[in-house]
Amino acid sequence: MENERDGRRLRVMDAGRRMLTAARTAPKGRGVDIIECALLDYEDMKRISEVMKEIHAETGRPVYARDAENILKGEAMVVIATRNMPLGLNCAHCGFPGCGAKPSEVPCAVNSVDVGIAIGSAVSVAADCRVDCRVMFSAGMAAQRMNLLDGCSQYYCIPLSCSSKNPFFDR
Repeated sequence: MENERDGRRLRVMDAGRRMLTAARTAPKGRGVDIIECALLDYEDMKRISEVMKEIHAETGRPVYARDAENILKGEAMVVIATRNMPLGLNCAHCGFPGCGAKPSEVPCAVNSVDVGIAIGSAVSVAADCRVDCRVMFSAGMAAQRMNLLDGCSQYYCIPLSCSSKNPFFDR
């Protein structure tokens, strides 16, 4: 007999791995893959939580303190980010007339769309696996501050849980 409670962490980690695959295979602008992603275990999540508390202390924004506690109710976390690489489309979606006029610190709009599509693909897998999740910019800011995925920007984190109630919507 296998008790459902005994295998939760393994099932959540398996769902997280599938989410990484979905993020990797999601469509990319011009077919250029600038997405980076990783699966974090609970120990990594505790480090992210501590950095979120630091950001809260610096900014006073309650979202960081609240989400720092929320993520600790999960079993794993997917991180998805993008490399900042203008794709030379001169589309002006970034608000500048073309790629050459865009300041380097301003993200390429196509990069932003790519990370969003990767996130959407990943959370659809979580739904298919019936694993609870929530996309968090706050945890993403902590991961970015930690430079978790070397050289990336626009980080988002997706904590995962397999419990009777989604803990990430406790507000």
